Amino acid sequence: MAKNVYSYEKRQQELKKKKKREEKLKKKQERKLQKESGITQEDSAEENSEPDSETDE
Repeated sequence: MAKNVYSYEKRQQELKKKKKREEKLKKKQERKLQKESGITQEDSAEENSEPDSETDE
């Protein structure tokens, strides 16, 4: 009977690790996408902010 409990606990630990790994991978992919799209957004934001500062002067 102890083996059954051990097997269950071990399986739960494995599932927990797998879920954590998947979440980590998902976050990593999201950061990569944000970084790629963020560069484009930052470039356009910088272009838009430059004329504003010129008109204030």
